[in-house]
Amino acid sequence: MLRIGINGLGRIGRAIFKNAMLFNDIQIVAINDINPEIENLGYLLKYDSFYGRSNRDLKIEDDKIIIDQKTIDVYKQNKIGNVPWSELGCDIVIEAAGTHALLDELPGIIDSGVKKIVVTYSPDDKVDGSIVLGANDEKYDPIKHNIISSSICDVVALAPVYKIIDDNYNILNGFLTTMHPWLAYQNLLDGPPQSWGYPGSLYGHYSLGRAATASLILKPTTAITAAEKILPGIVDKMKCYSYRVPTPVVGAADITLQTEKGTTKKELLDLIKSVISIQKWPIMHINDEPLVSVDFTGTDYSAIIDARWFDVINGNLIKITLWYDNEYGYSRRVVDIARLLFDLKPKMHLHEKNSLS
Repeated sequence: MLRIGINGLGRIGRAIFKNAMLFNDIQIVAINDINPEIENLGYLLKYDSFYGRSNRDLKIEDDKIIIDQKTIDVYKQNKIGNVPWSELGCDIVIEAAGTHALLDELPGIIDSGVKKIVVTYSPDDKVDGSIVLGANDEKYDPIKHNIISSSICDVVALAPVYKIIDDNYNILNGFLTTMHPWLAYQNLLDGPPQSWGYPGSLYGHYSLGRAATASLILKPTTAITAAEKILPGIVDKMKCYSYRVPTPVVGAADITLQTEKGTTKKELLDLIKSVISIQKWPIMHINDEPLVSVDFTGTDYSAIIDARWFDVINGNLIKITLWYDNEYGYSRRVVDIARLLFDLKPKMHLHEKNSLS
């Protein structure tokens, strides 16, 4: 039984919680969140505006959440290091609060006896490495890698597809444009652009302070610099930017790649299908139905390649469109990384509401 602690029960923390609950060889033993109302934490686990109502039996007793008769200790500490993770028997702590200041406390948690920590964003430093399943998981070193980044949702979607094409055709250069759903730090009405990762700071990109539901908002993105930690050399080949779009979940990536070696649409699709046929985790999927973003809500793939919007021009110019649930699919990969770190058997699709399986 893999015993997990979760720090931060926001959108990603709750999605990790729900994904972890699907496995009978994982136990969530502790949660830490600065929300002072434990009843509200339970409420947000039970009801979700986009994923629906949970059918699990959930109740609150003192400082504990009891779900399906399993007891989870709940803490309200501002500092992740103040939670007695090792005393609670946690094998791994998943840092899902997204606050960079917490990174300084992570080595102390390892020293206290917790075996591994997974950080659900892509810090510039203070982690031992970054892992994206289907792209570089074979480089995991159990001795060296104790504090690990699971990167960001855009990279989790991009990297496995990019690696296939680069390994077989040698990518020369390209562009990545992501369409990312709104995030909690954005404003419902125009105002200053607040930072979530660095509380109290403002983003220099004033357009991010505009009303999230009213406009497409163009912004820089760290997708390629984060991908560099997974795919060394990509920063010399790719440029990127992002639209923050007025939808709540499911992102998309529009990718244009120029390759050295030529190919055809059929050949490339067949290659991707051959990789999909042997993948251990639900990493890639090919869709050929006329679906829209909402149809991919709750899918646990890293990337869904849309065959309708996939083409090759003159053998060397490739256009790919990816869909990915930036919350549920990304969080499933975080749980899968935890399984990888502790050598638990890979499993394919597990859903409360099955989709595209």
